[in-house]
Amino acid sequence: MQPAKTLEPHRARLDQTWPDQAWPDQAWEVEAVLAWHDDNAKAAIRSLLDDCKHLRQQLALAESVMSRGMARGWAPRYERDAL
Repeated sequence: MQPAKTLEPHRARLDQTWPDQAWPDQAWEVEAVLAWHDDNAKAAIRSLLDDCKHLRQQLALAESVMSRGMARGWAPRYERDAL
């Protein structure tokens, strides 16, 4: 039986100058979000804030049902590390 393949960013393309190694082209991401919302910046911001709220709720839910032993002592953080 073969192990399942995991999806990871292509390591050869990653450069240390990018702040986020998985998504190096941040300008493209901004343009994509705005295009999705027909260049309505307020709608884009509202959507991203809603996504953030949803993900925080999911993290809180996962934290409440996850035992310390299952995560080997890991605990979620709700704030990002400062760059």
